[in-house]
Amino acid sequence: MLMVSFSLNAERISDIASTRHNLSTSSPGSVTAVSESQICVFCHTPHQAEALPNAPLWNRQASGATYTPYTSNSIDANDIAATPGGSSKLCLSCHDGTIALGSVNVLNAQTNVTINMSGTGAGGVMPSGHGDSTGFTRKLGTDLGNDHPISFTYDSTLANTDGELRDPNLETHIGNRAPGTTPVVPLENNQVQCTSCHDPHIRDTDIAQNIKFLRLHRFQQGFPVGGNFNEANDINCIACHDKLGTAWSTSAHADPASANEIYTTAAANLREFPANTRVWEASCLNCHDTHAVQGTRRLLREGTDSLSVPKTGGNAALEEACYTCHSADGGVLVGQGGGSFEVPNVESDFTTGLTHMPITTTDQQALNEIHDIQDADMIEDNANFNLSNRHVECTDCHNPHRVIKNRLFNGTGTTQAGTHDHSTGHTNIASGVLRGSWGIEPVYGSNSFDPNNLPISYIIKSGDGGSGASTLVVSTYVTREYQICLKCHSDYAYGVNPPVLGDTGGNTLFGTNDVTDYTNQAIEFQAPASHRGEVTTFDSGAASSYSTNNHRSWHPVIGRTGRTNAVRNTNAANWESPWSGGGDVGNQRMYCSDCHGSNTGLGTSAPSGGENGNPWGPHGSTNNFILKGNWDRNTGTGNSNDLCFKCHDYTRYATDSGGNSGFGGNKDSNLHSFHADKIGNLRCSWCHVSVPHGWKNKAFLVNLNDVGPEAGLPAGTQVRNNTEAGYTNGPYYNNALLKIRNFRSSGTWRDSDCGSAGSPGNGENGRDWMRDSSENCENPP
Repeated sequence: MLMVSFSLNAERISDIASTRHNLSTSSPGSVTAVSESQICVFCHTPHQAEALPNAPLWNRQASGATYTPYTSNSIDANDIAATPGGSSKLCLSCHDGTIALGSVNVLNAQTNVTINMSGTGAGGVMPSGHGDSTGFTRKLGTDLGNDHPISFTYDSTLANTDGELRDPNLETHIGNRAPGTTPVVPLENNQVQCTSCHDPHIRDTDIAQNIKFLRLHRFQQGFPVGGNFNEANDINCIACHDKLGTAWSTSAHADPASANEIYTTAAANLREFPANTRVWEASCLNCHDTHAVQGTRRLLREGTDSLSVPKTGGNAALEEACYTCHSADGGVLVGQGGGSFEVPNVESDFTTGLTHMPITTTDQQALNEIHDIQDADMIEDNANFNLSNRHVECTDCHNPHRVIKNRLFNGTGTTQAGTHDHSTGHTNIASGVLRGSWGIEPVYGSNSFDPNNLPISYIIKSGDGGSGASTLVVSTYVTREYQICLKCHSDYAYGVNPPVLGDTGGNTLFGTNDVTDYTNQAIEFQAPASHRGEVTTFDSGAASSYSTNNHRSWHPVIGRTGRTNAVRNTNAANWESPWSGGGDVGNQRMYCSDCHGSNTGLGTSAPSGGENGNPWGPHGSTNNFILKGNWDRNTGTGNSNDLCFKCHDYTRYATDSGGNSGFGGNKDSNLHSFHADKIGNLRCSWCHVSVPHGWKNKAFLVNLNDVGPEAGLPAGTQVRNNTEAGYTNGPYYNNALLKIRNFRSSGTWRDSDCGSAGSPGNGENGRDWMRDSSENCENPP
């Protein structure tokens, strides 16, 4: 007689007869014996059991196969490489596919019997489901690299080292079973085995529900709250993986307010999810599967480059797991690809533009997935970012266990926004999608702009500050977007050997805008406090004869400029929204992704749809350098949708509209307009540096009287001598014309401030130099 009993978990009952583990003729599954009616005999025998330690009267031989265990650079279990042991060996005697399901030691007093079966795979073994190398089979094979690790010690040492595991010595629901002690996550001699999660005899009280023999909930039952494990509410995974508690429960992938999308019928059926499962209910199972596709890493669901559906093996491709939902054609969620679908379609940025980050293995020189995190903060060795290891993966910039749908990384409340607050009073504080990632903060030993003058060190920022955390830049965790960007786009990644442009797939081609190598943006964006405002400095990197009224300039990615409208002699009309706020100019800050990202419309850096529309971020673009608008030597008059004019008013800077532009003097209050009128067109790179991140002179002005180490020349070298041709020497000079003899405060420029400083130039200045000399710019190239 079968005994049916109820456990403390009211949704589980011990009733093997009604499960797929009943392989007899009465099985409810598709794999059944042809004539054998006994249920228990397929696993157990009262006599002549297999001589295995602690085996429960086991009626099958243990597999003699050699296994490839799960491993990763971030796992902290020291004994992970050991051969599977304990009760896991019993499970594998069926699930590795090496022994026929009907092969038992004893049947009706006969030994070494093979029970005739139907519905099995070739040779009578476990059937392949959707295919041996897919994530939708339970014929696991002997390569367990895509399966949750087993037979490793789970103790306080492991929990403390990992940082996101519950300590079994502090939790009553985890531990070794003993008389009177029945934890719902049982360990065997302090080790995790298959039976820590699964009980092969149980089913749900609703016989139609596929619980995968899990002791605890397969899905999140109620809104997650973080903190202590709630057996009645939480998904099975959270019993061990606390994921920093509320850091996970409030994340965009767990919070019901944002993770409210519903699985399509087809996707739910493939995953054996109940109909109408929501993303927050699927929880960990959205992205992970304990028995995933062969070739994936870190148990990522469908995380390979296989093109089949479902995926059949392939090479590790982390981004494919993300594209499942973050695409227009994934077919996983109801409404996916539609106009009102809230999940950002990131895949299209990587696949449809001219340039994109090197996210696929074919984009990367190594031709395999180099990305390899070390811990829960997803920190990676900086050697993985250099030269032949150059790559990007989604988790280089985002921590999917911590991201929130909020304008601020430390946001609280129910504000739902896909990016930062792109409005007046603009800051550079990281948004919710960057919460919990890791980055670096440069430490400078000098204020000089010199490609050879590297930061003296970098401070690693990692961890999660939590809701309401401090936004101070000195915090130990990431508080700014640039901290994430600089870990790749500075010497932190590549030392003194910057990568060559075009050396990865999707990259801007070598020589574009005369750029051959990546520039060091930690140097470029440096924002020295002593260079704020309109000041004279002697350490900008300019030659000493050009220090008066001169200072470094930078776009305010790291720090504010202090150059207000009053200092600049400008007003709100000079700027596009949101940069035109009354007290904002000179005090506001910006993101790298205000310039870098997919192409945007006329006069704006905001993607279509605003903060909840097309993705923000430098994923890919139809423009070179993953810019939101075109930028080359022709940017200027006639190109109103080019990059500069996403923020700077086109009419003020590239036409003869009048008004003030900061560049003015006794002749005209807007010398941009004046030159546009006199010459008929204007090009930004004639007078301004070609990589406008930051520069040694004020207002990003080139000075061909003082070209230096940034162009491989001694400081104070004069170029473009006795020629009307523009000077090009990448990356900073691209068809440059301007020579400055004296720097002036905004609004006080004179024509005599421009011209040759003397030999080897022609020595002329003012209108004579501009119009009639051998270096004139009457008909600029």
